[in-house]
Amino acid sequence: MRKPLFILLAMMLASPAIAADAVGRWKTIDDETGKVKSIVEITEAGGKLSGRVVDILHSDRGPNPACDECDGANKGKPIKGMTILWGLKPDSGEWTGGHILDPAKGKTYKAKAKLIDDNRLGVSGCVAFICREQVWVRE
Repeated sequence: MRKPLFILLAMMLASPAIAADAVGRWKTIDDETGKVKSIVEITEAGGKLSGRVVDILHSDRGPNPACDECDGANKGKPIKGMTILWGLKPDSGEWTGGHILDPAKGKTYKAKAKLIDDNRLGVSGCVAFICREQVWVRE
């Protein structure tokens, strides 16, 4: 059975529109303290989302902390300017299949994200089936 043209067009256009909704600058809110920690700018390229820290607003390690706990290329690098979210692809109204770096712990987790409303984004880091979510607020 053939699908009507308008359904095919809607399916083709849905993914970029969903990704565009998350594009922008987001205040990261620490899920343990409730403090605004940083500003992350989310961009879209090739249908995938990535996020880069553009400003540090609160850090227990001073105004320009480094990723001292990180391994590899990020070891000792400034967190400001670092890509901490990458590879998220649209998947039924949310984004999945990506990764997120927690610079404070130097750990990388599987990531998923979902718009809660126009100004809030739920971002989760997961190990196996255990996930921890932060709610980021649009700047």
